[in-house]
Amino acid sequence: MHAPAASPWTSPQDRARDRADKREAVLRTAARLFSEKGFHATSLDEVAERLSVTKPTLYYYVKNKDEILFGCVHAGLEMVRAGIAQATESGGSALERLRACMRAYAAVVMSDFGMCVIRVGEDPLPADNRRKLRALKAQIDLEFRQLIEAGIADGSVAPCDAKIAAFTLAGAISWIGRWYQPGGELGPEEVAESCIQLLLQGIVPRAPVARRSVARIRGRKA
Repeated sequence: MHAPAASPWTSPQDRARDRADKREAVLRTAARLFSEKGFHATSLDEVAERLSVTKPTLYYYVKNKDEILFGCVHAGLEMVRAGIAQATESGGSALERLRACMRAYAAVVMSDFGMCVIRVGEDPLPADNRRKLRALKAQIDLEFRQLIEAGIADGSVAPCDAKIAAFTLAGAISWIGRWYQPGGELGPEEVAESCIQLLLQGIVPRAPVARRSVARIRGRKA
């Protein structure tokens, strides 16, 4: 008996995986262009050219430019949520978990999808899609706020308005996605650590009262 000939067709699972990979490539390429040029200034022709495919090929993976932007922003926000979930489960004090969440957030906003979230966002989309994406953003803000509240409770975070603190931290980290340029003097991890250090410790010298006290003591001795 002859062994059955190998089928030249891939399995349904392989085809589905291949389609998903190619759709992600479309979204990622579009995210880079949206971040570079803006949503309205980017055409599907440019996306197709970057991918070395024809424009009709894109329509096998996406319906239109709005769907692409929704997919890009949704992917970026889901990456943030996944990073926060993983950091929250890492253990330690609330401050240690907050720091881990900030690292995860910073890493995402310096990625293709993350920069698209920050530089383009959901504003160009229809109202229904904007509501869906803003609900995800609200959940991320809430998770930051809950960590800050937990830190105040366990003493690892100084007493403060947790809501304002959450908006401040998330807003400052988000802005990295505006000015960060890959290939610069500092790598993504160094940029993230520098920003997180500033946000958590500030730029005011520590213990200024103690130094003034020492100066007064020295003045008396003189």
